[in-house]
Amino acid sequence: MADDALEDLVRRLTALVVKLDERDDQLLAMLEEQREFNRQQVQINARLETLVTEMFRERHNGRDA
Repeated sequence: MADDALEDLVRRLTALVVKLDERDDQLLAMLEEQREFNRQQVQINARLETLVTEMFRERHNGRDA
């Protein structure tokens, strides 16, 4: 393989690796954002469950007696 062709190939491969690395960083950032969203959603769901349970108890308090 000629030196020019080899240098071109190395440049192209280097550019691809850089792009992949940047994309990997973006994906990792998006994954962390999704994890944070999921943590917040779990907290919201727990609060909603507590609220619905309290509302149910208030509505049915004394009706089963």
